Amino acid sequence: MKVTDAVLVVAIAILLTACAGPTPTRDGATISEQTAPRFAAGGPDAEGYGVRDGYPIGDRSTFFVHRLFFVGSQSHLDEIFEGRVIRKAVTPSRLTRAMEPAIRWDFQGEAFTLDNYLARNPATGLLIARGDTIYVERYQYGRNDHQRFTSHSMAKTVTSMLIGIAIAEGRIRSVDDMAAVYVPALAGTEYGRTSLRHLLQMSSGVRFVENYSGTDDLTTLAASTFLQWSDGGVAAVTPFNERVRGSGTLFAYASVETQVLGLVLRRAVGRPVASYLEEKIWQPIGAEADATWLVDREGQEATYCCLNAVLRDYARLGLLLAKDGNWRGRQVIPAAWIKDATTVRVDQPHLRPGVVTPYFGYGYQTWIFAGERRMFALLGVRGQAIFVDPISRARHGPHGCAQAAEWGSRRTGSGRPLARSRARPGWLSRLLRQPGAVELLVQEVRRRDGPSPQLGAVRDDPVPLQRVDVVDLFVQ
Repeated sequence: MKVTDAVLVVAIAILLTACAGPTPTRDGATISEQTAPRFAAGGPDAEGYGVRDGYPIGDRSTFFVHRLFFVGSQSHLDEIFEGRVIRKAVTPSRLTRAMEPAIRWDFQGEAFTLDNYLARNPATGLLIARGDTIYVERYQYGRNDHQRFTSHSMAKTVTSMLIGIAIAEGRIRSVDDMAAVYVPALAGTEYGRTSLRHLLQMSSGVRFVENYSGTDDLTTLAASTFLQWSDGGVAAVTPFNERVRGSGTLFAYASVETQVLGLVLRRAVGRPVASYLEEKIWQPIGAEADATWLVDREGQEATYCCLNAVLRDYARLGLLLAKDGNWRGRQVIPAAWIKDATTVRVDQPHLRPGVVTPYFGYGYQTWIFAGERRMFALLGVRGQAIFVDPISRARHGPHGCAQAAEWGSRRTGSGRPLARSRARPGWLSRLLRQPGAVELLVQEVRRRDGPSPQLGAVRDDPVPLQRVDVVDLFVQ
């Protein structure tokens, strides 16, 4: 079966529940072959992705445009570009492990397994966890659990969470302050006259074209930030200075607005954003490995993208958000901030699901699902995502259950677009909370082979999105 050209996937599925599962074992104990991570040297169309050459990483001109370098570059991006180190915790938090369960589903009368899925999809990594237990951890194309995979636009949500922490600490007075209050160099500019709230909600009203053409404003921003082709810092955002509509009236996805937030954050806290992340989130959650964040010529992080971390630390981040910022009894991110960031207010209809995109609304740098139950997502390149279903005490008793899922989607898969559990609708269907939503999403994505006015908002790269496989897994 032919696999279409794509950037390779880093995939995580996190099912955060208090429900019973297979008996786990602790990291650090003797782990059998059934519970240890599984590694494969190849994957679908490994020849095309450079297996003979050891999956080369390419360079600054080839890393994202030639498929030979897709595997290597996306797990070594901080070797191609300059990044600031985010140091790991002195003592990593412990995640339990369980024997890999049977994951199977039916589609059009045929039965499929996780092996079938990985054989069809160029996934560099796949991790499935529930609660604090890892059930599946697999790597393909010679990747391993020590390599850092790039986040792309999932970093936007991380930036938002740091803004919330800075407000709680009094370093930022209000989400309704103008950006120029913290970045005087923005005084007199349209972004300087925009509130942090409207930047967080991608509704500044300032013109910024992000259509992934290779000649759009995003290309200019990348050149001035992590590509380091021109001056960074404030100079990277000031060229975008035309207000075309009133602030806070219309959603328009613009990565530059997260970069403005990064400038505000650095000046408000008086240190690099990566250093703030290290102290406030990365070390408190017990990250097991150093991460990195790519920077511009002035040392400013590209806060709209470019965080790099190992797969299990992305899982820890998902667990933190699913528990509304509480990590094993410690409130790392204010719960009120996460709730505000993941809720569309009644007086902001332009941010509602179905208005922003057919499937998502938007909060503070976070995608919001439709439905009465609060659920949200971090999204990056080609569907890379962390889906979060926070704890619901009413539905699941005194301790509640939470679900989250992430799969990276620097991929264009081939094969069947959707699979559903024979026993009951899988977690993704329940997450979307509307009949046929998954099928509609897949059909919409598959019929397009270029930037979409509807789905373009959740895409993050210039390579045409040709096909996407969505698999609705159910752990039997």
